Amino acid sequence: MDDREQSVQHFLDLIKRSHRGKFKIYIGMIAGVGKSYRMLQEAHELLENGVDVQIGYVETHGRVGTEAMLQGLPVISRRKIFYKGKELEEMDLDTIIRIHPEIVIVDELAHTNVEGSLNEKRWQDVMALLDEGINVISAINIQHIESVNEEVQEITGIEVKERVPDSVLQEADEVVNIDLTAEELIARLKAGKIYRPEKIQTALDNFFRTENILQLRELALKEVALRVEKKVENEVVMGVAVGLRHEKFMACISSHEKTPRRIIRKAAKLATRYNTTFIALYVQTPKESMDRIGLARQRYLLNHFKLVTELGGEVVQVQSRDILGSIVEVCKEKQISTVCMGSPDLKLPYAICSILGYRKFLNNLSRANVDLIILA
Repeated sequence: MDDREQSVQHFLDLIKRSHRGKFKIYIGMIAGVGKSYRMLQEAHELLENGVDVQIGYVETHGRVGTEAMLQGLPVISRRKIFYKGKELEEMDLDTIIRIHPEIVIVDELAHTNVEGSLNEKRWQDVMALLDEGINVISAINIQHIESVNEEVQEITGIEVKERVPDSVLQEADEVVNIDLTAEELIARLKAGKIYRPEKIQTALDNFFRTENILQLRELALKEVALRVEKKVENEVVMGVAVGLRHEKFMACISSHEKTPRRIIRKAAKLATRYNTTFIALYVQTPKESMDRIGLARQRYLLNHFKLVTELGGEVVQVQSRDILGSIVEVCKEKQISTVCMGSPDLKLPYAICSILGYRKFLNNLSRANVDLIILA
């Protein structure tokens, strides 16, 4: 693409961005803090001020207060889908676009749509609404954000399957935290305001333990603070020095199943913190060439690459026998400031050679002024 084409494309992108809808997200630490209630409360306030706001999808979970708050608001009917002999309901994306309200309320951003829907995920539906110039108010719990998935799993012992890429949160014009103390939340749970009576004790014994709530609350507060800080850096008056923009992070990944995902998330989180970008480097050695690598490892790699893309990163692939040397070369080429990688595999009987090679690697990074973060 030449300079003229780039200029035209940039202008078209600016026009598209100016027509794009505004996006507001409520973030909560856990179910039952009142995200849906707060969105509906806001919808009433907007309606009273003459704003065309409609309910695209809200899940009340049978909560009396939420159902009461839904009364009096214009609701767009859901689309009925027959799947495996059952009638299910999904948000009607086409109808919302056709009606084109000024603002639409869309709950449960991390929801997976029924098979056969236009998009696999509800956050993809929201992106489509924003592209159509419709303003969206949505909500998500902290455990559904991709970059903190492993932290949540360590806290709760549960792997949350439905996740939203951090790149979606980066699209938000406003992020708001719905906060309660652990005592207030547990009181709501015991009063039957979150789950039915038969589910309360199970919730108290599992996800709603006080120590879980406190740690999830901390994660949610940090996430919202990070998003607000980034917004300030991006939108503060010109001329104010924000610094730290020289940082660029690299995740060194392999074809293993789990560790690379932790490394990718760490690099992505650091990149978000410093308002910069990250890349993921995969060095393909001869033993993992396309005609020799196993199907399972191919699948792991593809999933890793997909995660990098979802988190807003760039995948870089290099073919080489020298993994550590390739890391150093890519650091220089891409002007990387910090490398994130797993612990070195120093196995006997090659430990001495490995240690010497690793020492050389560290020296090369030092000379290139590159920091190294090793994840356990």
